[in-house]
Amino acid sequence: MGLTHLDKNGNITMVDVGGKNITSRVARARGSIRMSQEAFEAIMNHSIKKGNVLATAKIAGIMAAKNTSSTIPLCHPLPIEQISIDFSSNPSNFSIEALSEVKVSSKTGVEMEAIHAVSIALLTIYDMCKAIDKGMCIEGICLIEKSGGKSGHYQRGE
Repeated sequence: MGLTHLDKNGNITMVDVGGKNITSRVARARGSIRMSQEAFEAIMNHSIKKGNVLATAKIAGIMAAKNTSSTIPLCHPLPIEQISIDFSSNPSNFSIEALSEVKVSSKTGVEMEAIHAVSIALLTIYDMCKAIDKGMCIEGICLIEKSGGKSGHYQRGE
């Protein structure tokens, strides 16, 4: 299969989804941010002066998923039905993992929305904690699963 965002002449184009069927689609993505012990404990103890870091990051991730087509030029705007962002902390390496799940009934998938949600949630954590630790590292952002549509089910192998 060729690249779908190129026309027959090699020019960039938005994919025409007009002839596709509406199907239920779900995408899940994850990523993590590693930080200093001081920053990690400040998040866990809710002592960041800017406010509740994980609550703010959750809202930012939800907003990002809803606005993906505004920041990624060839994404279609989608009627998103549900977005969840969950966090898990790992005190052994001072990291926080973000997991997103996005659902839609549409003619195109929500992979970019799920990945965008995780990315912005993690960037929000960085922004809120950079006064404590400018060396935080965002890593491992990836699609972990998607279902629906012509290409069917995908699950990332580890």
